[in-house]
Amino acid sequence: MRHLRDFGLTVVVLALMGVAAGFLWSALAPRTPYLITKSGPQLTDPTTQSLIAADGWFAVITGVAGLACGIAAYLLARGGRPLALLAGLAVGGLLAGFLSLTVGTSVGGSMVQAAAPGSAGVGATVNVLAITARGVLLSWPLVAVAVFGIIESVDGYRESPLRKPYAGEGGDIGGHEGARP
Repeated sequence: MRHLRDFGLTVVVLALMGVAAGFLWSALAPRTPYLITKSGPQLTDPTTQSLIAADGWFAVITGVAGLACGIAAYLLARGGRPLALLAGLAVGGLLAGFLSLTVGTSVGGSMVQAAAPGSAGVGATVNVLAITARGVLLSWPLVAVAVFGIIESVDGYRESPLRKPYAGEGGDIGGHEGARP
């Protein structure tokens, strides 16, 4: 029951962080201007870099959040519940990335305005915040789980008897103290 509680709490905390990250992304990332035409929204400048910049800001914000979550989860897992927290990082990170995207694109309502037919007049320009590279949605859980695993591996190796020469035998090879190949 304790593991389920730890898992659930981790997912809820990451989801709340995802909402905050969505507001931050919305504040920092550039909007892309679209021209409303009879056939739907069209990019005003097909060579714009704002689409890539929005993806980059999303990846940086969620990646840094994943880094912080992975370190925090490792520190909390030292109490003996690493699997519940690790699973919570994966599921909660996916949810947090989705919530970041949803909240970030909803602020200002420009995406809804651009997509709704008749909501903006033909010839109007609407600034939209969106991601084009869907893979950035995975940056939060991937970074969080990777950081947790790397720290756990390094710490586990430090405490392992395999770290010592010859699995803790002190270097005694074939009765010759201190002999090395």
